[in-house]
Amino acid sequence: MVLYDSLTRKKQELSPINKNKVTLYVCGITPYDTTHIGHAFTYVVFDVLVRYLNYKNILVEYTQNVTDIDDDILKRAEEEKKDWKELGDYWTNRYLADLVSLNVKMPTHFVKATDSIPSIVKITKVLLEKNYAYIQGGNIYFDTAKFPDYGKLSHYNKNQMILISKERGADPNDPHKKNPLDFILWQKTHKGPSWESPWGKGRPGWHIECSAMIHDTLGDHIDIHGGGRDLIYPHHESEIAQSESYTGNAPFVNNWMHISMLMYQGEKMSKSLGNLIMVSDLLKSYSANAVRLALLFHHYRMPWEFDEAELESSESALLLFNDALRIKSNRSTKHQKNRYLKLFEEALLDDLDTPLAIDHLVTLANRILKEKNKSVIHNLQQALHTGLSILGIPF
Repeated sequence: MVLYDSLTRKKQELSPINKNKVTLYVCGITPYDTTHIGHAFTYVVFDVLVRYLNYKNILVEYTQNVTDIDDDILKRAEEEKKDWKELGDYWTNRYLADLVSLNVKMPTHFVKATDSIPSIVKITKVLLEKNYAYIQGGNIYFDTAKFPDYGKLSHYNKNQMILISKERGADPNDPHKKNPLDFILWQKTHKGPSWESPWGKGRPGWHIECSAMIHDTLGDHIDIHGGGRDLIYPHHESEIAQSESYTGNAPFVNNWMHISMLMYQGEKMSKSLGNLIMVSDLLKSYSANAVRLALLFHHYRMPWEFDEAELESSESALLLFNDALRIKSNRSTKHQKNRYLKLFEEALLDDLDTPLAIDHLVTLANRILKEKNKSVIHNLQQALHTGLSILGIPF
């Protein structure tokens, strides 16, 4: 299997660190206003990857996190006059219910950032001891000047990184920073939730949370790290810097797999813009299989704009699959390699090309409807059923 790697900007063979096992970490939700179809696109794509690897008898140890402590959550909790933890738990449960509706398997480890505070403190302490971090104004910052490769994932120059970090919640003008690109590992808190640390009460920065959860559940070196494309900088860039500085080992990740942005009405679908299409709303009018298939009509690296007409197209495709599977056939004891299933697999092996894989299943379904030999039909139906199962579409 080859997957595109955002770091090298080319497709590369998936070569697991441990034979017959793949370690996968995917950045999860910040639990408020979930689950929109941008979220669903990300987690359905990785669900197909896991299902295909399992089909090939490869174990996947998969961690997904929940960023349950965050400035945005605290701000929303204050606006709604709710407890921040109660708010996070409510939206996390909504998210999990949506994933069950879309037939997304639960990861091996589903971890909240607040469960990893001891590891966050430990990593921060080691980074201070190794002089990769410094204390100013009660906060602890990672010193990006000590990591010359900072920027190797995003391929941005310093000025670009400063502009983007400002857009994505960082403060390059923080007077306590030695460098505008330095980022917070641990911040002193004056109000709101806090945890004890050797540096006084505080709470973690965003990036250090994921490094700690990866360390706790998967180790210091993993096969695949995934998430939305908007996380490349500053989040994943900073994860690389702090994780490789902490362990002294590189690479931290063998393959960086990023899901493209979903557009709606000409703009990126996002909470901040308020142009969200919620999964729960779509499920009032369309089947879960139709929503899932409509997402998989798109290659994970290609940006696309949501169009409800695609859900009608996916319902039509599902009717075709259903018709093909309902034809009576004669069970055959003769095993036949199916060329359509071979083409389907080849599409997934080439950077998880789900649109092409679906095309092959459509061709297969049409072939079934034209076939007269009932034993041949049975073998073709088995292949169609296998392909749909890998895509997570149950019949």
